[in-house]
Parts: sequence; structure tokens; C-alpha cells
Amino acid sequence: MIKWEHSVFALPFALCGAVLAAGGIPSVRQLVWIVVAMVAARSAAMAFNRWVDARIDAANPRTKTRAIPAGLLTANFVLMFTVVAAAIFFIAASQLNRLALILAPIVLLVLLGYSLTKRFTRWSHVVLGFALGMAPAGAWIAVRGSLDPRILLLTAAVTFWTAGFDVLYSCQDYEHDCQSGLHSIPRYLGIPNALIMARVFHLLMIAMLSGFVWAFHLGTIGIAGLLVVAALIFYEHTLVKADDLSKLNAAFFTMNGVISTLFFFFVAAKVLLYR
Repeated sequence: MIKWEHSVFALPFALCGAVLAAGGIPSVRQLVWIVVAMVAARSAAMAFNRWVDARIDAANPRTKTRAIPAGLLTANFVLMFTVVAAAIFFIAASQLNRLALILAPIVLLVLLGYSLTKRFTRWSHVVLGFALGMAPAGAWIAVRGSLDPRILLLTAAVTFWTAGFDVLYSCQDYEHDCQSGLHSIPRYLGIPNALIMARVFHLLMIAMLSGFVWAFHLGTIGIAGLLVVAALIFYEHTLVKADDLSKLNAAFFTMNGVISTLFFFFVAAKVLLYR
């Protein structure tokens, strides 16, 4: 039901926040609970999505083979899985610090609430982006027990990055969204214009990432990481064309995992070398 490797999308950005907050490598205890919180939150969100969208998934040719429509898992099991994953997330937050625990319900509300947004707004892609964008700020709070406004630049960058690639991915469901009345940017703008909107989101991502590199004085190494990310984003967009979505999975799964992981390596290298 859940591909664990999907956690790779946001986890490296969360680790960026953790490394910067610690001024180096956080304690083993902090790292363990941050990873547990990330995986548990992601699992709860994806399981809830599968549960609440079961009927929608069954009607969509692309998603009808998912666990509930295909009869591989029952809806009750998936709901229970969501509850257990959410409980683990709260346990992880309680092991980090008081502020992390206080904010945990708000985080979970955003994560679960995203699954409902496609029913009433075309901007669900941005909500999904913010759900992942909370990761670096959350990791900073996990380490420091407080929030530095500068880390919100990375939150904004991840928000626009995710929104951009989610718009690309949702182009596959253009016809189904039109027929079923679901809301998405491709449905309202058409696929060609949706691809343009995805580029706009990714330009905003690069702008926010530039501000982040400047705010944290990441220097030449940070700029190099920014340029690598920009090049990979550009390459990602060359893979997807309005009349050819065949390489969409490569752009969505492979490239975005590489982007987040490489940027973390650049940030970690700068912090550790400075230290």
C-alpha cells in the first residue's frame, strides 16, 4: 500500500533543517526520532489518502489497482493502519521536545486534510507542497525546541517544489478529473498550461532556495548545490511534454529523490566543513 522510498522526497530536506539547527550532526537520539516521526507521519497521510479516496481510486484506470480497490486490503485495516501510524508520530514528537508535541496535531491535520482538498479546490497541489514543506521546519524545532524564521525559506522552497512536480504528475489524471468533477490545475488550465504552471512553481522554488542559501550563509558550496538542483529541475521538465507523458514516472520518482538527496549533501558538507 505504501512505498517506503516515498519518504525520500521530504526526508533529506528535513535533515537539512536538523543539521543546520544542530550546527553539525544532531544526536543519535534526535536523528532516530526525527526519522521515526517523518516515516510515521508520511505513512499515516498516505494510508488515509488510500482510505478516503478508495471509491475515487476504483473509478480511475491509473489507480484501480491500489490496495483497497483491488481487494488486497480492507478499508478497516487501512484505517487502523492510519491510526497506528499517527500514534507513532505523536510518540516520536513527545520524545523530541514540548513544542514538537504541541504542534503535532496541527501537522497531522494538514497531512490528512490534503486528501480532501482535491474535492473543492484546484490548489490542492500547493497544500500537498506545504505538507512536505513542514518537514525542515519541523526538524529544526525537533533539534532546537524553537523556530528560526530563516528555515521557513526552505519550507517555501519545498512547498513550491512539491506543488510543481505534483502538477506534472496529475496531468495523467486530466480526463478522469474532468469526468469525476475533481479539482486540479490540469483540469482547469489544460495540460499545456499546467506544464507552464509547474515551471512557475519551480522557478519560485529556485528563488526561495536562493534566499535560503543566502540567509544561512552557505557560500560557494550552497550555491553549487543550488545550481545542481536548478539543472536537475530543468532536466525534469525536458522529460515531460504535453503530448508525451510516458516519462512522467522517471521525472516524478527518480529525479525528485535525487534532487532532495543531493541538496542535503551540499548543505551537510557546508555545515560540517565550517564546523
